[in-house]
Amino acid sequence: MKVKVSGRNLEITDALKDTITAKLERFGKYFKDDIEAKATLNVEKNRQIIEITVPINGTILRAEEATMDMYTSIDKAIDKLYKQMEKYKTKLQKRYYGHDTIRFERIPDLNKDEKEEQKIVKTKRFAIKPMDPEEAVLQMDLLGHNFFVFTNGHTDEVNVVYKRKDGNYGLIEPYV
Repeated sequence: MKVKVSGRNLEITDALKDTITAKLERFGKYFKDDIEAKATLNVEKNRQIIEITVPINGTILRAEEATMDMYTSIDKAIDKLYKQMEKYKTKLQKRYYGHDTIRFERIPDLNKDEKEEQKIVKTKRFAIKPMDPEEAVLQMDLLGHNFFVFTNGHTDEVNVVYKRKDGNYGLIEPYV
């Protein structure tokens, strides 16, 4: 497993880089050698943020954590990544046993409590009216939701606007 460490608003010290590399290389025994993990460290006000992404055959394992201490953030993000990997393992085993990107025999099984399959418990239906993205953001804020599905009046395609963690908004548009 290859590990790339980068930083925003922060100079990466050797100690930080060595800690992240050592913790992520432990995951290397679960994957093939050509997998590349990326860790991005960031400092915003008093928050020490780490974002780790591991792309695997079209799926991305991603963990982001923010605390007052970077080393605590690293530990929490690694724990999240480990749980995601366990879920990914069970998902792949159910679909296609024999997948060649991940080595199932080395990943421990999920706890019995966590093995319950996630299921859809509620379905909502609503009319989608054509509008521009700015109007969709306004509608989303009025409803107090984190995302809003709408038909883009310019392209006549279904789009989604969502509120980002930094307070800005994002737009998801399909493409073919």
